[in-house]
Amino acid sequence: MIFAVYKPKGMTSNALLNRLRHAAGTKKIGHAGTLDPLAEGVLVVGVGRDATKQLFQEVAKEKEYTAVIRFGMTSATDDEEGEKSESTYDTMPSRSEIQNVLQSFIGEIEQIPPIYSAVKIRGREAYKRARSGELFELKSRHVIIKAIDVISYEWPHLVLRVVTGPGVYIRSLARDIGEKLGVGGYLSQLVRTRVGHWRAEDALSLDEAMRRVVE
Repeated sequence: MIFAVYKPKGMTSNALLNRLRHAAGTKKIGHAGTLDPLAEGVLVVGVGRDATKQLFQEVAKEKEYTAVIRFGMTSATDDEEGEKSESTYDTMPSRSEIQNVLQSFIGEIEQIPPIYSAVKIRGREAYKRARSGELFELKSRHVIIKAIDVISYEWPHLVLRVVTGPGVYIRSLARDIGEKLGVGGYLSQLVRTRVGHWRAEDALSLDEAMRRVVE
């Protein structure tokens, strides 16, 4: 079976899977796209051999997010978790300046993943190398951003609706928007509201999902 679970903030995607794995009594369980611990929202889960084989189709689907960017500071992890540094800037950007910058991120773009990510470098995850103090650079990758709409803006917080193709890091997008505006920025909150046709309002809670897998 394949269904959507609403991953709560503060839990890793793998921790959620382990809870479901224990309840279902099977090792054949997977998800279609990791959500960081500080993020919440739609996590598409497959239980059983046939379902997990089909998850690659879910991974490739369009994703939608509500993202909050905090300007005026940068973060070592590009999100709320990392060590923060104050940015130096002359003026706060206007809404029209922000709109113009956002347009440059729509379409097929080059994006460098966060240093603290699960991208593998010579077989080892980047975040593990970063935590051990290793210095390295990640290569940019082609990704597609289909839409970015401003929900609200009150310095230093910008709230966006973002629609993407697969493989987009919203943390990287937040970092790059802040950099292009010249004020710095990081992702302070993230909700994945949709994966393909799976929507947050229809997703099961973790407790509901645990009951589903034992039925």
